[in-house]
Amino acid sequence: PGCFLRGNVIIGANCTIGHNAEIKGSLLLDKVQVPHRPYIGDSVLGNGAHLGAGVVISNLRLDQKNIVLRIPGSAAVDTGLRKFGAILGDEAEVGCNAVLNPGTILGRRSLVTPTVTASGIIPAATIVHARTHLSLIPRRD
Repeated sequence: PGCFLRGNVIIGANCTIGHNAEIKGSLLLDKVQVPHRPYIGDSVLGNGAHLGAGVVISNLRLDQKNIVLRIPGSAAVDTGLRKFGAILGDEAEVGCNAVLNPGTILGRRSLVTPTVTASGIIPAATIVHARTHLSLIPRRD
């Protein structure tokens, strides 16, 4: 109930879209779970990606300039887009009330812990959490 789908939204098979979800101009591949009040703007969520309650995938910079990707070891890349949210790899997880800033890329099976604000390119199988600074830790299963 209360879902708001805006623009071109494509939702794959066996997805869970929950109460008060707002999804704008995004592609959700198969088995994506966004069950509790997310905002997903101009993004791609890979197979089996999961968002906790209240996650925001922001798609517009505060200064409203183009989204720039900062690729480690390379020059920054201007996407040419004013609105671009995030790309989540297969089985990526984002904890409750976390925010993904515009242009964030989460690698396959990466995890952003609750209440963290993440930006940039997060490698596959990495956990992002907050201490006194943002840390990247290899994920172990």
